[in-house]
Amino acid sequence: MTESAAEEWPEPPLAGTEVAAVLGALERQRATLAWKTSGLDAAGLRATLGTSSVTLGGLLKHLAHVEDSHFARLWLGVPVGAPWNTVDWDTDPDWAYRTAAEDSPEQLRTLWRESAARSRAVVEEALSTGGGLDQLGAYVTSGGERPNLRRILLDLVEEYARHVGHADLIRESVDGLTGEDPG
Repeated sequence: MTESAAEEWPEPPLAGTEVAAVLGALERQRATLAWKTSGLDAAGLRATLGTSSVTLGGLLKHLAHVEDSHFARLWLGVPVGAPWNTVDWDTDPDWAYRTAAEDSPEQLRTLWRESAARSRAVVEEALSTGGGLDQLGAYVTSGGERPNLRRILLDLVEEYARHVGHADLIRESVDGLTGEDPG
């Protein structure tokens, strides 16, 4: 979703199931990020605010990585795929933010949309088994604990909410766009 009409805006149910509420909250955050980064050219996606080096393009690339890594590593227990598997994260932890300026707006939006689509597919598959949000992911901590699907999804909601706040400020500085949804 790059532009949203008010009637298309995802809203979590007021009194839905836990699954519907958690997924609804995540979809609302994803939609807000898509809206805050929509319609901008490369210069708009590279804009910074104050002394921060965070950009809207960097947020798209970072959140694409978060989507892919959370489900690959924590849920499936597999290495994250391209382009993330070519990065030396120990020596370049800000790689996604730093390299976003080299990517076109279309590349950044496509990378993020495809990562979110992969995450949705993983969640849909997991929920189709009937295990709900209590199902445990493949990742095992040093203490022997495994995250459940609820924890992984709530971590994504938190990650998006934090960065949507950044996106709000940056976008307002670019062209004055403010608000929580296009409606």
